[in-house]
Amino acid sequence: MIFLYRLGIFLFKIAANVASFFNPKASKFIKGREFLWESLYRIDRSSLLIWIHCSSLGEFEQGRPLIEKIKTQYPEYKILLTFFSPSGYEIRKNYLYADYVTYLPLDTPHNARKFLEIVKPDKVFFIKYEFWYFLLRELHRKGIETYLISGIFRKSQYFFQWYGKPFRKMLGWFQWIFVQETASYKLLSSYGFKRVLLSGDTRLDRVVQLAEEAKSIPVVKKFKGQHPLLVAGSTWKKDEDLLLNYYRQHETFFKMIVAPHKVEENNIERIIYNLKDYKVIRYSKAEGENVSGTDVLIIDCIGLLASLYRYGDFAYIGGGFGKGIHNLAEAATWNIPVVFGPNYKKFKEANDLIDVGGGFSIHDYHSLESIFNRFMNNPEFLSKAGKVAGKYIGQNAGATEQIMQNVFGN
Repeated sequence: MIFLYRLGIFLFKIAANVASFFNPKASKFIKGREFLWESLYRIDRSSLLIWIHCSSLGEFEQGRPLIEKIKTQYPEYKILLTFFSPSGYEIRKNYLYADYVTYLPLDTPHNARKFLEIVKPDKVFFIKYEFWYFLLRELHRKGIETYLISGIFRKSQYFFQWYGKPFRKMLGWFQWIFVQETASYKLLSSYGFKRVLLSGDTRLDRVVQLAEEAKSIPVVKKFKGQHPLLVAGSTWKKDEDLLLNYYRQHETFFKMIVAPHKVEENNIERIIYNLKDYKVIRYSKAEGENVSGTDVLIIDCIGLLASLYRYGDFAYIGGGFGKGIHNLAEAATWNIPVVFGPNYKKFKEANDLIDVGGGFSIHDYHSLESIFNRFMNNPEFLSKAGKVAGKYIGQNAGATEQIMQNVFGN
């Protein structure tokens, strides 16, 4: 099986090189690693070093509370942050709390030895789904403390298949595995893994932090006025079509903010055109005196969404008709219920929020209409759903502190 793994890495490298001629993401993946080794030689090894690895941007957001807590409480440690994907590296290559940011080399025995000979980390954290066999083996051989945080495990994963025994050994090479939920804890325990702790999802700590740092946006407050407000965040076309269809077919007894996932001009214009019978304004053109009389506010920039939810009475989170829903917790932390599409099964917060009554999945226009009408016709139900959503976030935050206590003993 290890031979097939090595072959897979080799074939992946060839495919990435070929794709780099016509695929921008593949090109960044290859070019970003051209000077990888040179960048590692710049690391100052006279200081203690913690290496934190994230696959991409989503995993970075889970690791971020831990990085910032370490940097705040233990400034003597330098931080090396690595990414596998360009989408994480390109956005966070200048991240303030990391001393060094670079790509991860492909996982071969030679690369693993060379990487660790140069870096010589004192502690290592892998985030959620990152399992690189040769890197983990080399870390284990060198006796370097290695941790997995915010892990989620399923019986269907290759570790637990008949062919997965060689890879299951990797899980024993971690000093501790911090998992998000009870099912993962029980699964690992059933296979004899003892160094497993149920800590929760560090991303919830980041959400709570964002709420504490949320900006006041006076123009949005003016836009809302005394009206109920729906905040639709990270929406895609399918989401927007359903929302706009509902808005067209009902009296506008609530106002709506649409913050699309894509803020390109043609997408913004499409949304505005579909609402041509209503008073619509872009955020970039909104001012205190011209928003109060409008029905829909279109967010045509990025970076505001986490702060926008504070003004909402309920939220619709996009992505559930595609690969998966976007961040539910950013909205739920403001004590508002969240509505989302059908592709949510792999998302713990979505399942949990449904269970407690703060989250609602829809699969078509009629199911969306049903829950929206219920919100509008039953203020008590809307308020209760929002409170249990916020309570869920509050009760499940704190994973970062638990990890810190177990790793650093503070």
